[in-house]
Amino acid sequence: MPRPLRVAIVGAGPAGIYAADALLKSAVAVEPGVSIDLFERMPAPFGLIRYGVAPDHPRIKGIVTALHQVLDKPQIRLFGNVDYPRDINLDDLRAFYDAVIFSTGATADRALDIPGIDLDGSYGAADFVSWYDGHPDVPRTWPLEAEKVAVLGVGNVALDVARVLAKTADELLSTEIPPNVYDGLKANKALEVHVFGRRGPAQAKFSPMELRELDHSPNIEVIVDPEDIDYDEGSIATRRGNKQADMVAKTLENWAIRDVGDRPHKLFLHFFESPSEIVGEDGKVVGLRTERTALDGTGNVKGAGEFKDWDVTAVYRAVGYLSDSLPKLPWDVESGTVPDQAGRVIEETGEHLQSTYVTGWIRRGPVGLIGHTKGDANETVASLLDDHANGRLHAPTSPAPEAVDAFLGERDVRFTTWEGWHRLDAAEKALGEPQGRERVKIVEREDMLDASGA
Repeated sequence: MPRPLRVAIVGAGPAGIYAADALLKSAVAVEPGVSIDLFERMPAPFGLIRYGVAPDHPRIKGIVTALHQVLDKPQIRLFGNVDYPRDINLDDLRAFYDAVIFSTGATADRALDIPGIDLDGSYGAADFVSWYDGHPDVPRTWPLEAEKVAVLGVGNVALDVARVLAKTADELLSTEIPPNVYDGLKANKALEVHVFGRRGPAQAKFSPMELRELDHSPNIEVIVDPEDIDYDEGSIATRRGNKQADMVAKTLENWAIRDVGDRPHKLFLHFFESPSEIVGEDGKVVGLRTERTALDGTGNVKGAGEFKDWDVTAVYRAVGYLSDSLPKLPWDVESGTVPDQAGRVIEETGEHLQSTYVTGWIRRGPVGLIGHTKGDANETVASLLDDHANGRLHAPTSPAPEAVDAFLGERDVRFTTWEGWHRLDAAEKALGEPQGRERVKIVEREDMLDASGA
């Protein structure tokens, strides 16, 4: 009797779980069956949803419910707190599985090459997000001394960072933020937050709903300069062809023509301002210098040669995430991705690295919303199944599932399981219950492992 197809997925965020779901819905899952092991370096699954989405976005975190239903399937096992390649590498995985899918995402900040970027008070948005989302591998405190703050970028991460900086700690207390984050935000001195984009309203990458949510806080006055509402032929074409871009532009237009209210914290959205330098004194941020830009007819911009200094003492760059390279896999330094064709990992020779696949941000870069990774996963899994049907996968030497448990045991790897996640989930909900909160996130890795019964 043929054994089930054995597949390892490295990374248990949405991309990896969507790939598992696609495998479970395939004909192979019926006969001869599939057996899927998810490896995750964090003790808990769900990747960016747990450690990348702002805590005041329960709507997005609701995606976890759908992911739960996938991980509940008996054909899937979770191995949390297992690091690739420290605890298990590609050669190890090949011994146990017919195929390996990498879905490790992106967690680092993309570089911004302007003078002053390394000053004290210049931060990467990804690091700040990890802090307020209770990531175990970052410091427990965050310096929030600046009364005036700049955020560089016009995507949803920039909005999340600006909103968390502009809200009060008590506004966020109903969410899952851990005590150290609440205490840090309680000491936050920010009264003005300035968000900068080098292009215009039609080119902003905000989601319409995310943008509108800025205005829902009783403490945040959102301000847009009427002079920043400008469109050229390329911008008008973008609005006509993209409903979301049109909705974003309309929201910004409405904010630009209204009277400024008296909510205590001001959040300014600036367009046509390209950051040219972070200004410093004695090694610390004392300002931001931008160059005014102008549309060139195509929706792109060019520098106008007019510079302005902004009085800020902290700068957060939210100009994109970057994936870490993966040992034993080819790497495109420019895009920060693993080269692929339809999800198949492609070596420098142009050959497919046998039985090895990628999906999600490690494949196409950190673009799009969480749901966009579903189509990505479907394409990758289709390639894997095609290779399986045509005899192109290699044969593992130890395909029995228990061989993996024995291997990790020999390595003294303290791993968590899907049952362990249910225990951690229950422990976090129990912490929140006395305060009438849905949960309070456990931060320390050892505490997570203990709660999971690792």
